Amino acid sequence: MSKYQGHCACGAVTYGFDDAPSFVANCHCTDCKRASGGEMATFALVSESDFTVKGETRSFPYPKNTETCAGNGLDRVFCVTCGSRVYTNNLADFPGGVFVQEGSLDGLDQWLPPQVEIFTWSRRPWMPALPVPQYDHGVPATADA
Repeated sequence: MSKYQGHCACGAVTYGFDDAPSFVANCHCTDCKRASGGEMATFALVSESDFTVKGETRSFPYPKNTETCAGNGLDRVFCVTCGSRVYTNNLADFPGGVFVQEGSLDGLDQWLPPQVEIFTWSRRPWMPALPVPQYDHGVPATADA
């Protein structure tokens, strides 16, 4: 049994990983808004080699878009039964990584606070910034992520 576990809304897709995420972000990009149905998405970066998933999924590829977290391309993965998005993989800008949707983790005690907010150029004015580093676009390569 993995230290961190999660699932889709109906439970048909489950996942797990043991190592703490290396990076947690609130993303305000327009792709995340549309994919999540909210003002932002919160995701945690975990190693693909530590990530296991069970259940039938389908993915939707996002092409290169430097104005969103799709960057140089990625796939958003969702449950074929209930349609809830569970994770993102095939990240051209984060090879070997998986972005887990923090809201899909099994326990609220597993949630980790965001370390940064990204793509803040499209944050709505009514959404206050957290007291963490803010980036108009993605995290600069020189930042500690």
